[in-house]
Amino acid sequence: MNRILATSASMALFWVAGAAAQGAAGPDTTKGQQTATQICAACHAVDGNSTIPANPKLAGQIPEYLNKQLLNFKAQGSKKAERENAIMAGMVATLSNTDMRNVSAYYAEQKLRPAVARDKDLAAAGQKLYRGGNAETGVAACAGCHGPTGAGIPSQFPRIAGQFPEYIEAQLVAFRAKGRANDPNGMMRGVAARMTDQEIKAVAEYAAGLR
Repeated sequence: MNRILATSASMALFWVAGAAAQGAAGPDTTKGQQTATQICAACHAVDGNSTIPANPKLAGQIPEYLNKQLLNFKAQGSKKAERENAIMAGMVATLSNTDMRNVSAYYAEQKLRPAVARDKDLAAAGQKLYRGGNAETGVAACAGCHGPTGAGIPSQFPRIAGQFPEYIEAQLVAFRAKGRANDPNGMMRGVAARMTDQEIKAVAEYAAGLR
């Protein structure tokens, strides 16, 4: 738990320090909108409400989380990116740290048009796992980090409520396979490693319907 708090505190300090460097007003969302329009809109829409399940909805997401993901997609000198994705690598290649903070803050301010849960039975199974986990296999309850309504915890864990179930499923599968490895202290990899395909589908379906 102390390691988790330390990681969360570091993320928060990074965001605050970055905002301070830009001045007392913090990130510039007007410039962030320009970046969103010119670079991000084709996949995520100008207002962050993607209509393509493979591309996550960014509207209303926690800005620190968005900023961290953008930083992780970008290679740092000779060091490869923490989160490897050829498309996103190209998108962030020309963005400065300030650009990333600005667009993160912009998308965080946009109103989410949430996805919906379509399978009632699958969502009901996901609800049990989301709220209580699976004690037999050691799967932790999702609510412990993402909150009972999926709103996330600012500067610590992302909002997953209303996200495309297909996207949530894909990320859990990637964490399980260790293809995505930018989760602090390997937390998500540890959780996903214990989940079955059906559990992943169920919790993704339930999260999509959270409000």
